[in-house]
Amino acid sequence: MDQFFGFSEKGTNVRTEILAGFTTFLTMVYIVVVNPAILQKAGMDFGAVFVATVLSTVLSTLIMGIFANYPIAIAPGMGMNAYFAFSVVGHHGVSWQVGLGAILVAGILFLLLSLTPFREGLIRAIPDGLKHGITAGIGLFIAFIGLKSAGIIVNNEVNLVGLGDFRHPLTILSLFGLFATLVLMTLRVKGALFIGMVLTAAAGWAFGLMKMPAQWVSAPPSMAPTFGQAVATLPEVFQHGLYAVIFAFLLVTLFDTTGTMIGVAEQAGLMKNGTFPRMKQALLADAIGMSAGAVMGTTPTSAYIESSTGVATGGRTGFTAVVVSFLMLGTLFFEPLVEAVAGLPAITAPSLIIVGCFMMAGLAKVRWDQFDEAFPAFIVMLSMPLTFSIATGIAFGFITYPLLKIVRGQFREVHPLMYVFMVLFILQLVFVPA
Repeated sequence: MDQFFGFSEKGTNVRTEILAGFTTFLTMVYIVVVNPAILQKAGMDFGAVFVATVLSTVLSTLIMGIFANYPIAIAPGMGMNAYFAFSVVGHHGVSWQVGLGAILVAGILFLLLSLTPFREGLIRAIPDGLKHGITAGIGLFIAFIGLKSAGIIVNNEVNLVGLGDFRHPLTILSLFGLFATLVLMTLRVKGALFIGMVLTAAAGWAFGLMKMPAQWVSAPPSMAPTFGQAVATLPEVFQHGLYAVIFAFLLVTLFDTTGTMIGVAEQAGLMKNGTFPRMKQALLADAIGMSAGAVMGTTPTSAYIESSTGVATGGRTGFTAVVVSFLMLGTLFFEPLVEAVAGLPAITAPSLIIVGCFMMAGLAKVRWDQFDEAFPAFIVMLSMPLTFSIATGIAFGFITYPLLKIVRGQFREVHPLMYVFMVLFILQLVFVPA
């Protein structure tokens, strides 16, 4: 095992890698609660999505650990799940079955891109400012959903949104959960999001807002309600013209995963001369997880920045990811407890708000003193929550960036692909409006 994973070469050992795996697992296990809770709002079966979430995480993280040999965990990404449930399905009225079909198409394209050098060209074509703006926009989008789920903000006929009723029991519980999690985060407690959910659930149970299930452990539920629906609805994806949605799933997953992988690899000291070794294998792990996840019944997978906590504990090899996979597999038998916890929005809402905050970090790297770069990033992150669409936000950014560069006389600095995207998005917004 030492020879396979390279423990000695990377200055680690089995004990350290197991501890790193436990640490990463603890910081990201909240996804098995939050993801099914979000997708259930799109009309999907909670139990089936729960199993799909766990199995797609196990599959992609195992591939990452064994074939790419990186201490990086992969699971359904926050942001894409909310976009799927509240925008693609909820706002645009597409069925969740067709939505999964769009994810499958994006996953197959991601798989093909991972096998070709074109992936690097696509990543280089998108300016860093836009990348950071898109990530921040997704953060605002899911934070908005979290605030709404918590009852902190509500619909308002005059101003569209307004302040909620802070005397409502569920809003009070949400605020308690948010404050408790913020305290844990501030004190840098590992697994703060998960522990915060446990504390909120305990408070909800104590005050009679949540009922505990008769049994905490059971055999995993069936995936029959969601399995294969993505394949069956592929023709309808193109009938509905969901090209912008497919592009949004593909683009966000591609550069989000790439950015996270590079960030974690740099932290672990695994970069070589500024390059990311075994990039193809690492991206394939996510592409396979995304495609398989769509078939099973969940939203796109992505590399998790929470993997950095395992690296901070000493994880340096793929054995850390293998440990995470087996720990995730164990959660399959706790579905009754997970469903009870997820059934109370006050428990999951604080996680959405705080993860939204995490996603704003890249804004510090936007060159705000350069208006032609600042405004596209600004319009992307502003339009995502206001139009309730990640695809529309991306479209606005991809249109304004080349146009402002042309006005400034710097059109040669823009990658040719950006001009192609600009024209396609203009045509889509004019002739196939969302």
